[in-house]
Amino acid sequence: MKKQMLRGFIVLMLCFIPLAIKAAEISAAPTIKTETYQSKSMIELFKNFYKTTGIYTFLNPEEGLKDSTGHEISTFNQRWGRVIMIGITFLLFYLAIAKKFEPLLLIPIGFGGLLANIPIAEIAGPNGFLGIIYDAGIANGLFPLLIFMGVGAMTDFGPLLSNPKTALLGAAAQLGIFGTLIGALALSQYTDFINFSMQDAASIGIIGGADGPTAIFIASKLSPDLLGAIAVAAYSYMALVPIIQPPIMKALTTKAERQIKMVQLRQVSRLEKIIFPITIVVLSLLVLPDATPLIGALAFGNFIKESGVVQRLLDTLQNPLINIVTIFLGLAVGSKLAAEKFLVAETLGILILGLVAFSIGTAGGVIMAKIMNRFSKEKINPLIG
Repeated sequence: MKKQMLRGFIVLMLCFIPLAIKAAEISAAPTIKTETYQSKSMIELFKNFYKTTGIYTFLNPEEGLKDSTGHEISTFNQRWGRVIMIGITFLLFYLAIAKKFEPLLLIPIGFGGLLANIPIAEIAGPNGFLGIIYDAGIANGLFPLLIFMGVGAMTDFGPLLSNPKTALLGAAAQLGIFGTLIGALALSQYTDFINFSMQDAASIGIIGGADGPTAIFIASKLSPDLLGAIAVAAYSYMALVPIIQPPIMKALTTKAERQIKMVQLRQVSRLEKIIFPITIVVLSLLVLPDATPLIGALAFGNFIKESGVVQRLLDTLQNPLINIVTIFLGLAVGSKLAAEKFLVAETLGILILGLVAFSIGTAGGVIMAKIMNRFSKEKINPLIG
């Protein structure tokens, strides 16, 4: 009996030892001070709320404030810079809605720019939804490739295949790219306030190709800091084609040349149209592999179209996919229209060089058509250049 009582006592003591140790730890731990809530007056509450508003940020810019990339934002850009950029986004809205200039892209680009210039929220930062969209589709070049798939699905290469020499017109129009590249490097060489690297010059020159997705793709790879200005310049000048090109075309052509009527020389077979996208992918792979992503996406979309057996995929490429990607692409590009990134001397240079690129490209295509007409029986209307 005594042995059983002794065993029970020992077991009971063993059970209480951990509790005693825990109690000792709690007593040895530092005491946490609890603060009682101090009630504030309505005036103090209003002042605290006021400090979180955009009005306060505008009236009281912070010295040494840095953006998400670590670059300092000047007090001017925190105040009037944002006001100017918001005004520019309203101009984009006007061009898109009132003038119907590239509304599918200028509206999302403009709205993305409007959101990017809202203070405090950091919508265009790495954790903001515009920043997330940018990283998901622009930084890695995905969105332009998806756009090219949709473009390929809507393109008919029949006229080009029936008259292959017209491809020379497209090649001549690329003179704007090389002319602008040289111009950008010259600006950097002979001015003190503009500094473009070779990569920057190449990105700006692509504006002369009059192809927005290509300009975005190249700029995102070579000059991401200039992406906003390059994209806005590219799409703005594409929207202003009815204003920019007619004076140049009229100055370089006669009335008789502008009235030349072209006809498709022959009927292109379905087999030719199916083989063509595969051929250009193989040629790109052999000659210029770096360009294969863009060319491959375009060829894939066109192959889907010409195969004639996947109508559901074709409908998706031509409508839902390209529309959804266009929305995200525009918003992501607009995220780069923050005042501290756009209101720099380089932006003015990009806008000027972009106009030069468009003009040289237009003139190059027209002049090439005139040269070809001197050696060809089948006349080409120079305006298609």
